[in-house]
Amino acid sequence: MRLGIRKEPLSRETRVAATPASVSSLIDLGFEVSIVTGAGEASGITDHDFVEAGATIVSSLIDSAPLDMVLTVGEVDAPDVEALGGTGVIMGLLDPTTNAERLAALADQGVTTISMEMVPRSTLAQSMDALSSQATAAGYAAALLGATRLPKFMPMLVTAAGTVPPARVLILGVGVAGLQAIATAKRLGGVVSAYDIRPETREQVESLGAKFIEAPTQEMDDGGYARAVDEDTAAAQREVLAAAVAESDLIITTAQVPGRAAPRLIDSAMLELMSAGSIVIDMAASSGGNVEGSKPDEEIDVNGVTLLGPTDLAARVAADASRMYARNLLEMSKRMVVEGSLVADPDDAVVGPAITHRPDTGGSQA
Repeated sequence: MRLGIRKEPLSRETRVAATPASVSSLIDLGFEVSIVTGAGEASGITDHDFVEAGATIVSSLIDSAPLDMVLTVGEVDAPDVEALGGTGVIMGLLDPTTNAERLAALADQGVTTISMEMVPRSTLAQSMDALSSQATAAGYAAALLGATRLPKFMPMLVTAAGTVPPARVLILGVGVAGLQAIATAKRLGGVVSAYDIRPETREQVESLGAKFIEAPTQEMDDGGYARAVDEDTAAAQREVLAAAVAESDLIITTAQVPGRAAPRLIDSAMLELMSAGSIVIDMAASSGGNVEGSKPDEEIDVNGVTLLGPTDLAARVAADASRMYARNLLEMSKRMVVEGSLVADPDDAVVGPAITHRPDTGGSQA
């Protein structure tokens, strides 16, 4: 079995789909591993590190064609398909909602695509849950970004020049990213409040030492995500959140639902209540935004309030984000090696749901 690790084509994407540890384990599974030169540099991994782990360094994956599988961080690129020689498996964060037509076309060419976003959120699949691992990295990076952009200290300081009050931090959306943002902001000394429409998150918020905002809550749907709320509930939610927004120095919003537009949590009227110098980080900017007016990878000034919409947060801590992601891919690969052959089994409890398209159906598995 021949496997390739590409150098991500986007300059902002500093993660890599393998580490020396994962390469060594992949080789133990029976793979011959080829890695494009420089693939790990931005994550602190040299070509020599990969060679020491048993990989072959190539100038292009096409040099190793035909491959049986290509592992990626981001979306499919034309050289990935060419390296497979028309058949094989591409596995990565493929954004199947946005790229549905592209992935369907690859199935027509004989390529099976496996999207790590589609790995089920189950106990069995925890070690393969790339959404959670990368959300952990992103939530941590968001809190650090906010702390560095604030024109004030995060912790309370008692000095000879007087007592400096702590920054007030509000986290909206208490999934994996939100919980990590809460934990990091608390470690930095901020006074942290948080809100999520799911009532069961209260205990998680309070266990981290943050205050849960008393706004309307609602049970989850069968997929583990909040259902759309009616207008009365939304209005009551906005009224309570407006007061919390007004007194916050730093806000991080994380609410996203795969395959749907991000819920709007903060409107322009609420932003106007914030003090000049405050920072708002919208982690959902790429999927419609939790904050009115936010745009992906843009910095916007709203009456002195800085609104940020970074889409590369996990990549800002590339070394550890890559370490976690490479482990996710390795564990998926283990489930796909059967008696020395690569098998993308649609009936497998973890692999099956993550197969977006496969050649024998040509259609979506999602």
